[in-house]
Amino acid sequence: MIRNNAILISLLSLCFFIAACSGPQNSMAVEPTKQSPASKELYNTIAHMDSVLFNAFNSRDIQKLKTLFTEDLEFYHDKDGLTSYQNTIESFINLAAQKNDLKRELISGSLEIYPVKEYGAMQIGVHRFCHTENGKLDCGTFKFVHIWKKVNSEWKISRVVSYDH
Repeated sequence: MIRNNAILISLLSLCFFIAACSGPQNSMAVEPTKQSPASKELYNTIAHMDSVLFNAFNSRDIQKLKTLFTEDLEFYHDKDGLTSYQNTIESFINLAAQKNDLKRELISGSLEIYPVKEYGAMQIGVHRFCHTENGKLDCGTFKFVHIWKKVNSEWKISRVVSYDH
């Protein structure tokens, strides 16, 4: 009986250790994941563009947001369906008018970047959106895919897939 308890305690300890080591990283630094075959330059470029996009989103800079999407944008959302560039920009405008405190942050360690030959790059990740509701912080964590198109020397998102809501 004592031997079986010792084995059980050892197994539980190992499980807790593995869970603790595999949990989300606390560091805010964005590092390439093992799944990102993009060059370091492409990875850094798309990681930077992600920060530009969501700095504009978090500060409600509609003019900047307009420049970060192609006009043939397709935004696929698992709950809300497909929207176009115009619908997406209108949603940003409506959100900005609400003057709420909704903010987005990229989950550290979740970013994957893949090159798309002769087009741009694919960005896959997980992000958290938080806002205050009824005096309490309310957050949701969701998955996304952004397809970035290099237009001349500028990077713009042509496709968004937002899911796991």
